[in-house]
Amino acid sequence: MSGLVLKLGPKERVLINGAVIENGDRRSRLAIMTPNAHILRLRDAIHPGEVNTPVRRVCYIAQLVLSGDADAEEARMQLLRGIEQLSQVLTDHDSRAQLNLATAAVLEDQHYQALKALRSLLPREERLLAACPQ
Repeated sequence: MSGLVLKLGPKERVLINGAVIENGDRRSRLAIMTPNAHILRLRDAIHPGEVNTPVRRVCYIAQLVLSGDADAEEARMQLLRGIEQLSQVLTDHDSRAQLNLATAAVLEDQHYQALKALRSLLPREERLLAACPQ
């Protein structure tokens, strides 16, 4: 079996090509066989009102590509620029590794992998922002 396999918890929702799909009462697996389908787990989604930090902004751009609300080619430069800006601030080894993974994923049009790498930076950003009250 090839393609993307989604493992969904009970009542978990996912956006596939613009349609919200909700799982039933039990855990399940879905195999997405269509290449380049727009898929976003709604539990991972960042809502527009929550886009209030640098990492969240870059994550949101990747999310828009995954949901089909932004063209991948048009978003590529915004994503790469945003990742570059984050690399100017997040200079520790772990952050750099995640930013490098995100960059490689964007260059390979693997936006889910890019989002996954970028989301891993959210707790670190939250700690940094908490340490520097405004």
